[in-house]
Amino acid sequence: MQGDFVPIHGNYKGYYLKRPFTQDPRLGLLPSDILKGARVLDVGCNEGFVTCEIGQIWGAEKAIGVDIDGSLIQAAWKRRRTLWCQQGPASEDVLEEPTSKERKPSETTGKERACVPHHFPASCEHMFGAIPIPTCSDTSNLFPHNVVFQTADWVRTEITEDKVGYDVVIAFSLSKWIHLNDGDEGLMKFFQRVHSVLKPGGVFILEPQEWDTYSKAKRMSAKLRENAKSLKIKPQDFPAILKEVGFGPVRHLGTTGEGGFHRSVDLYES
Repeated sequence: MQGDFVPIHGNYKGYYLKRPFTQDPRLGLLPSDILKGARVLDVGCNEGFVTCEIGQIWGAEKAIGVDIDGSLIQAAWKRRRTLWCQQGPASEDVLEEPTSKERKPSETTGKERACVPHHFPASCEHMFGAIPIPTCSDTSNLFPHNVVFQTADWVRTEITEDKVGYDVVIAFSLSKWIHLNDGDEGLMKFFQRVHSVLKPGGVFILEPQEWDTYSKAKRMSAKLRENAKSLKIKPQDFPAILKEVGFGPVRHLGTTGEGGFHRSVDLYES
């Protein structure tokens, strides 16, 4: 029953409806060019709000969202379709193609059309139905074709996209849930997995949850309460641990949000 559902993985339904913004301010803290033309993995993507924004607005070559909860992934695909229905016609203006010296390895080689998000109201989809997504190979790096989702427990399970590797791996509001479910060992495995799938020079974007938030979360289930008893790693230990894994020193990009959502966003280079 839906009433008995307990989001022990942080897999809250309607999580992003609690955050009153159109664009996620955490992405605004990132260096301006870090997502442009990049292959991005969004671990714990929930209903795909961040993943879709990365692919639609921030110009990622491909944005892959993965979540342990299949119902959230279904909602993420629906989110992608809704944003496509609201997107206005691509601008006839094209961005000037960079020279070979200026282009980064992850950047697209073709000219890009400007995206016009939220052009049509949400009511259009309800009134006239969803707009079919065309199958065009020459727009594979443009929204919505550049955004995909997959259900997986990524800490334990590889996905096909991992084989190619990523320029950026994002873990927003996730570390606490991996830590409580899988313990210190599981958290270490997650950090090692992230490092292993990043391309040389790739970056890990982490939004760690503070230790004092664990006490409320662990009350969700007996399993989490029991696991919490054996935890020795604390969030303040993450920079040193990630350095041991192979990452460079932490770069604190800033903080966003209010109340329980007020957290820092950190960058680690592989």
